[in-house]
Amino acid sequence: MAKQQEFQVYNSMTKQKEIFKPRVPGKVGMYVCGVTTYDFSHIGHARAYVCFDVLYRYLKHLGYEVVYVRNFTDVDDKIIRRANELGEEALALSGRFCQEFLDDMVDLQCLPPTHQPRVSDHMDQIRNMIAQIISNGCAYPVDGDVYFSVDNSPNYGRLSGRKLEDNRAGERVAVDSRKRNPADFALWKAAKPGEPSWDSPWGPGRPGWHIECSAMSAEYLTYSFDIHGGGMDLIFPHHENEIAQSCAACPESNVSYWVHNGFVTANDEKMSKSLGNFFTIREVTKLYHPLALRHFLMGTQYRSPVNYSLSQLDIASEAVFYIYQTLQDCEDALSPFREGSQKQGTETKGRTARVTPAAQECITKLRTDFETKMSDDLNTPTILNGALQEALRFINSSLNLLKKKQQQKQQLSVIQSLEELQKEVKEVLNVLGLLSSLTYSEVLQQLKDKALKRAELREDEIMNLIEERAVARKNKMFSRGDEIRSELAAKGIALMDVGKETVWRPCVPLPLESPQPTTKEQPQTIAIGQPQPAASKEQPPAAGEEQPVAAANEQQKLPPTSG
Repeated sequence: MAKQQEFQVYNSMTKQKEIFKPRVPGKVGMYVCGVTTYDFSHIGHARAYVCFDVLYRYLKHLGYEVVYVRNFTDVDDKIIRRANELGEEALALSGRFCQEFLDDMVDLQCLPPTHQPRVSDHMDQIRNMIAQIISNGCAYPVDGDVYFSVDNSPNYGRLSGRKLEDNRAGERVAVDSRKRNPADFALWKAAKPGEPSWDSPWGPGRPGWHIECSAMSAEYLTYSFDIHGGGMDLIFPHHENEIAQSCAACPESNVSYWVHNGFVTANDEKMSKSLGNFFTIREVTKLYHPLALRHFLMGTQYRSPVNYSLSQLDIASEAVFYIYQTLQDCEDALSPFREGSQKQGTETKGRTARVTPAAQECITKLRTDFETKMSDDLNTPTILNGALQEALRFINSSLNLLKKKQQQKQQLSVIQSLEELQKEVKEVLNVLGLLSSLTYSEVLQQLKDKALKRAELREDEIMNLIEERAVARKNKMFSRGDEIRSELAAKGIALMDVGKETVWRPCVPLPLESPQPTTKEQPQTIAIGQPQPAASKEQPPAAGEEQPVAAANEQQKLPPTSG
């Protein structure tokens, strides 16, 4: 734990990084705007909630007691329209998609917030806040509607930097000649035929979009709390209006830090339904493991735009496979020694085995870099591509060392080094939300299953090709062996010769190369999941040549994730 670590976070209100200081020492209140539940959630939602899950996890890692509130907008124009299209009750529709969203969050390993309030359950709080705003002279009723008066909000625009004349009609702000100022926005909407409604002092109706978050954040965190988060698209008008409402209801209202995540683009174009480049979380996780999507999203610093592309997902998927294969190899190598240590202990000649100096240096660097980079506004890319990769490579080199003959004392030091380094890697993965509750082998199998779907192959088909390749190599038909390997690599399936056996694993799809005649024979072990040199073609296997699957990646550095 690093309770004394100075954590810096970018504050959208002040437009700069600030040292995080909670209002109450040791405790943090955080509110994040949730989804409007009328459809399956898209990867823009995934980006936002993975971002704030990392923030939530890291604050807990630093020792804070965090109250995390993330709402559901289950009463909204879009929900009503979709429900009418489907002939379904609006609240039934929104309730169904609330659950679908929660299922997506479980898949992405986002921890459940402390509270997940729904608009439909908080009508009393919303009506009471609207009444208070009217009483304070900052809102006015008109024919069953209630509008907020922006002219009575002297600091309106301080978050977005926009002036009142910049406030456009649209974006859930209706054009209405009854408004005193065109920028005034609805706090309460009068009931319309066929729409759900609730009683109020101004007549039956339902809340406007912005008031819900002001009311629910005040209910669970009071009017003043530490962090308010959401996507950058919410800065205006949603969060700007939230500030105006909350201050109108309670002049002492204050949020210490406004935190916003960047947009998601698709192949460098803004993601939108009209362009047909809009993807739901379900569409992505049908072909890619949720951990790969999470890794991809964390591969870019949360405030920067992230470009969604299949090639980047392939890279992220391979990175996750490498992590779990390394951990699996480590477990496989340490298990026999753990069983033996139960009988013999981990001491030799009266001295306890110690971590090697090189391993201790790697552990210290991982720990220090993790705390330093994460405390610098959650700089996750530098962790994923830097110290974590170095630690995984060190584990693989230590596993190779463990296979060599050495004195018992040296062997025990390597074992102890692997134990401690694995523990540190798992702690980092846990805070990043990349450590699954499943076994390593189960995650690896899931990753392989997704790779098979992407390749449109069955495992028995791959095994048949492996057998065909083995026969071809035995008959010195190396060009056919090249062809099989290249065809599979083009589909994201890499082969590796381990001793006399050939195994397969997922990889980044490689360009299909035309096989060339092999003129020189020399031993070769295929570095799976990595691009091979152009001149590297099929050769007879070297008997007894073997290495852990993950260790093969050490022949070339893993491709970096995006960002």
